[in-house]
Amino acid sequence: MTARTVTIATSQYPIGRPDRWEDWVDHFSGWVARGAELAPNGILVFPEYGALEIVSVRGAEAEADITRQIDVLSELAADIDAVHQRLAEQHRVFILAASVPLRLEDGRVVNRARLFAPSGEVGHQDKQIMTRYERTPWGIAGNPGLRVFDTPIGRLGIAICYDVEFPLIGRALGEAGAEIILAPSCTDTRAGAYRVRTGALARALENQIITVVSPTVGAAPWLPSADTNHGRAGIYGPSDTKFHETGTFVEGEFDVPGWIHGAVDLGLIELTRSDGNVLAFRHWAEQPGADSLALPPVEHVRLGFGAC
Repeated sequence: MTARTVTIATSQYPIGRPDRWEDWVDHFSGWVARGAELAPNGILVFPEYGALEIVSVRGAEAEADITRQIDVLSELAADIDAVHQRLAEQHRVFILAASVPLRLEDGRVVNRARLFAPSGEVGHQDKQIMTRYERTPWGIAGNPGLRVFDTPIGRLGIAICYDVEFPLIGRALGEAGAEIILAPSCTDTRAGAYRVRTGALARALENQIITVVSPTVGAAPWLPSADTNHGRAGIYGPSDTKFHETGTFVEGEFDVPGWIHGAVDLGLIELTRSDGNVLAFRHWAEQPGADSLALPPVEHVRLGFGAC
């Protein structure tokens, strides 16, 4: 077995209230700089809907109107992406950006997470299954299509919040070669945070891979779409002696802003799948009814480090 160690920093991110665009850029740049220190040449993970804080640069009226929030973030999307792209190149890390509600050209609104590479390349993953609030009143729709991102540090999949609670999404990513599933989240109760955690642990167990959770934390009463946020970040794997018996590599303290970080050896995935205490990934097809389940197709996207 060859060691393939990847460093990961996953955020417990508090939604701020910047007065100006420049304030947000400075604030976010500081977070990335700190994360890059903890996970050099690795992955930084930001949560679902963490980008909602940027709405504040357009004032209280934009903050209070959930439809206007979508319009503001859609208008600023290219500028937001440019900041992430610059920071990924500068610090030579992969950055999973906080997801945004984005209005597409056909009028549909999706929840989109973007993955920025040090090479300047970018890929994205849209959320597949919407929560009740996203459906009504927010009007955000699922956008079918899963991706695995082939990178020099590992093959990455993304399951945004609610998506990580559904086993066929994780299975499709696992069968397509994902070694790490990133699960950015935004939940307004501890119960929601525990659902995401349980989903992440279950996907790691079933597929014998790594999962990573990043939540929003803290109160943002000026934003009706994200006024209360509870969660804790974590890096998880299958409960096997080749990983950690609890399935938890590292986990944060509930609702405390900051970075949680660790290093994982992706070489252990192959070893666990071939010689673990159990062989869950291999034995998936032995479940009654498994042969009737149709997994969604998965597209492969290549992202690199680029020149030094």
